[in-house]
Amino acid sequence: MGMKIYNSLSRQLEDFVPLNPEQVSIYSCGPTVYDYIHMGNARTALVTDIIRRYLVYKGYNVKLVQNLTDIDDKIINRAAELGVSAKQLASENGEAFFQDSQRLGIQPADVHPKATEHIPEMIDLIQTLIDKGAAYVIDGSVYYRVNQFAEYGKLSNRKPEDLLAGARVEVDERKEDPRDFDMWKAAKPDEPSWESPWGRGRPGWHIECSAMAMKHLGETIDIHAGGEDLQFPHHENEIAQSELATGATFARYWMHVAFLKIDGTRMGKSEQNFILLRDALDNYPTEVIRHFLISAHYRHPLDYNQESLTKSEGALRRLNNCLDALKKYAGPVEASETTATPLHQAVQEMKAQFTQAMDTDFNTAQALGAIFTLVGEVNKSLSTLDEAAAPALAQAYQVLTETCQVLGIYNNTEPQNDDGDNVQQRDELINLLLEIRQDARNRKDWDTSDKIRDRLKALNVEIQDTHRG
Repeated sequence: MGMKIYNSLSRQLEDFVPLNPEQVSIYSCGPTVYDYIHMGNARTALVTDIIRRYLVYKGYNVKLVQNLTDIDDKIINRAAELGVSAKQLASENGEAFFQDSQRLGIQPADVHPKATEHIPEMIDLIQTLIDKGAAYVIDGSVYYRVNQFAEYGKLSNRKPEDLLAGARVEVDERKEDPRDFDMWKAAKPDEPSWESPWGRGRPGWHIECSAMAMKHLGETIDIHAGGEDLQFPHHENEIAQSELATGATFARYWMHVAFLKIDGTRMGKSEQNFILLRDALDNYPTEVIRHFLISAHYRHPLDYNQESLTKSEGALRRLNNCLDALKKYAGPVEASETTATPLHQAVQEMKAQFTQAMDTDFNTAQALGAIFTLVGEVNKSLSTLDEAAAPALAQAYQVLTETCQVLGIYNNTEPQNDDGDNVQQRDELINLLLEIRQDARNRKDWDTSDKIRDRLKALNVEIQDTHRG
């Protein structure tokens, strides 16, 4: 069975067939850099990261483009509040986005275009639409004629009378149709602006992504990804602009990531209920945050709460302990060495289940289920101390590390610069903790004793209590 992707445009699973078998093209809407990103933003970025990782795992070459919107009303307004320039604010938050993404283990896109670096491409695209009668100029601003695109609303499946609901459309009686949206905004005092055929101004939000996607990926791209809040009006408007300008399909597969919720309500800056990614990463390891964010299918809402993060912590502890125990079996495995043991069969089943899950619209929840089922089988095999199982254990280690690295939930990189002084310092700290724990046990302070034991176990330091202490 080949790969299938749920296409928001057709609202059904479709066979994934890239336009060019040699390279898959992906465009992902990045952040508007007026603030640090929150966990909801991170979920969308992480899903895109895993889509690319899995496609590479399957043997595809992938070109991923993720933009930064570095000029927008939100940036201008926030900069004015803080008393800094829009350029400075966007630059600082853009750098913070890259830092936070790196901490989450998100691999950089092949291209991270910035809106302000693509003004000429946006002007050319707007002029093409004007020449085709699909846009008009009013007092230095340029608006898109929605009624010129017969398929407007096909992505969001909205009726014409509903198309204003939820749209970021300014009330302007000069417009021919209330649904028309701006592609170029005439300059206002003290706002950033650029020269154009229609006077100084700045681009509208929607034209930015159309221009940047086509500049770096061509007129038709394979996958366009983003949060479900962007489906309308942003992605709807991207389609209208791009397809009317080129006459070609803009994106063949549209993928939308569901909201992250907190206390049952969508997490977002406008709701004032968000958790910054950098704050979450200060409290939990990268792999725990990644595990939590992919514990539900990307099209299903996910609730941010302490209980779920604790479960992810426990799951990662179990995974790391298993893989650390398997490390001594690591190495190349010859097919002739493996025999038809229950563990060998479990490894084969896990590979098939992982692939089936990820091939079916990147179902990370089911993929995790396959991984942890094998972890359970490995632990059973390890407990028997059967040396004949060594080839199957080596195979299990290989398969688990490969699949976990696709999801980014295991990092087997050996620590660097671990010299004798560092080892001695580490051992002294561990011995100190063991002394504190023994004192707690002597006082029958079992809570403190258990907490130290569990935290050391998470660091792969096993403690075995005996009647002697």
